Amino acid sequence: MSFQVMMQQLLGGLSKSMGIFALTLVFALPLGLVVAFGRMSRNRVIRSIAWIFISILRGTPLMLQLLAVYFGPYYLFNIRIGSAWRFTAIIIAFSVNYSAYFAEIYRSGIESMPPGQYEAARILGYTKSGTFFRIIFPQVVKRILPSVTNEVITLVKDTSLAFSLAYAEMFTIAKQIAAKETSFMPFIAAAVFYYVFNAVVAFIMERFEKALNYYT
Repeated sequence: MSFQVMMQQLLGGLSKSMGIFALTLVFALPLGLVVAFGRMSRNRVIRSIAWIFISILRGTPLMLQLLAVYFGPYYLFNIRIGSAWRFTAIIIAFSVNYSAYFAEIYRSGIESMPPGQYEAARILGYTKSGTFFRIIFPQVVKRILPSVTNEVITLVKDTSLAFSLAYAEMFTIAKQIAAKETSFMPFIAAAVFYYVFNAVVAFIMERFEKALNYYT
């Protein structure tokens, strides 16, 4: 196999890795906020459910969660699963897993806000939702962005775990080419692609952090 063909195949796998990355963020970021609200709820039942949700997802391997989501419908409900379910299962598992981490990041940021801001907003006539989304949340985003950046960078690398469901993302393709050609070069090329992908993500997140730095 020529170097050009190998690179084309790896780029095809990279596009699938990027798809996992993007869709995970689209679903995990808002879901994490919902879970964070549950974690801070005054209702003990809701708070306990959110705590158990976070505890299980943070305490078990993502690869195990991928396998559970993919094979669960068959073993639990005897539903036949096909290739179309593979990508859906990957997005569900990744989104749910990362929502647990984002939830704790959100919670720490929200709880770090001074109570006086809530009281001042109430005096000014803001509703609870208005107070949160117009006053509190923008400040929370600024505070939690470094932690979110770390999770986003980890997500770039974790996309390789999709290989456990035989999904042809970049790492799976690199492994297949390496086995076929008996060469280590595909792994080196994949490592470079992951590094560049991570560098671009880190650069974008850094730009966001600077844009939110109100004091410069």
